[in-house]
Amino acid sequence: MSARIITVPNLLTVFRMVLIPVFASLLFYQKFGLALAVFIVAGVTDGLDGLLARRFNQKSQLGTILDPIADKLLLVTAFVVLSMRSVFPQPLPSHLPVPFWVTVAVISRDVFILVGAAAINIVTGFRGFRPSMLGKINTTVQIVAIGLIIFAASVPYGTGYYLPTVYATVFGFSVLSGAHYVFFVSKLVNEDRSTLNKT
Repeated sequence: MSARIITVPNLLTVFRMVLIPVFASLLFYQKFGLALAVFIVAGVTDGLDGLLARRFNQKSQLGTILDPIADKLLLVTAFVVLSMRSVFPQPLPSHLPVPFWVTVAVISRDVFILVGAAAINIVTGFRGFRPSMLGKINTTVQIVAIGLIIFAASVPYGTGYYLPTVYATVFGFSVLSGAHYVFFVSKLVNEDRSTLNKT
């Protein structure tokens, strides 16, 4: 793991973070087509930075910290802004804005994991946290959901048929992946202790 700061993957991650206020502003001013385009660009940079880091051996300590932060900032910002009634044209399209309980579930899961990780680190000194497979699926579900919600805002026809399913899926994966992470981290901590005991 390199300690380098200026690498192409890190620059792409920073660029993705710079896109967040642009994305939020486009949503606020109801430029949904442009907002969706910016969101797609952010998603492409997310895939590229990981690919380049592996391909050219440019994994760095800073990148492992910044990359998930950039992802969470983008997704949380999207859910918060899309929960605002003023973002959407009047009369409101069916099942928009995003229900408050969906946004609360998304944010609460991340806060729960962050606080839990900080507490475990303070008590045990464990630092080997990594995303679980269910956590990665949850992130993918949220990315697809944001894309569908923005599409629904720009093409507000038939939203009643698929948006409720989108909301229920996001909520379910947020709760399930948050609960699962408790057991996942417990396993990581136990494995770390076993390794230390053997040495």
